[in-house]
Amino acid sequence: MKYTPRLKEKYAQEIIPALTEKFGYKTVMRVPKLTKIVLSQGIGDAVADKKLIDNAIVEMSRIAGQKAISTNSKKDISNFKLRKGMPIGTKVTLRGEKMYDFLDRFISIALPRTRDFRGISSKGFDGRGNFNLGIKEQIIFPEIDIDKVNRILGMDITFVTSADSDEEGIALLDAFGFPFIKK
Repeated sequence: MKYTPRLKEKYAQEIIPALTEKFGYKTVMRVPKLTKIVLSQGIGDAVADKKLIDNAIVEMSRIAGQKAISTNSKKDISNFKLRKGMPIGTKVTLRGEKMYDFLDRFISIALPRTRDFRGISSKGFDGRGNFNLGIKEQIIFPEIDIDKVNRILGMDITFVTSADSDEEGIALLDAFGFPFIKK
């Protein structure tokens, strides 16, 4: 028996018909879908301590379920003691089933573990249906063992959709179960 992520099935069976009815799409191919999720982390202190990048790669790989890569600086900045090519962050791009698995864990487990969580603001949309979200602590994910964390780091999560407008993007992510703050 082949495994299919829960949210992928929900998208096919519930979200596509709901969005088609709401926006009046002529074909199923016009319905917006989630194309990828990008997790990125900037580590400014990595200039002084190279082990921070290695620890961040291990933690990010654990969170995403996929190997993270380090991002390197593009140019020299003398005020920050930064040289071109130095590792300054990590990132992971999730697509397909891993993307749906991460989204399910993020919505149902990680977000409720956030301290003083009251919902997500819908101001993170970019005008083209993509949503950006910043997280202050990586310890909200259950994959991270709090006792083994050296430093608490934040991360940025970008949800890239095929939606043409913010209204369609909000409707898509809301259908997936994002806890947006209702106005």
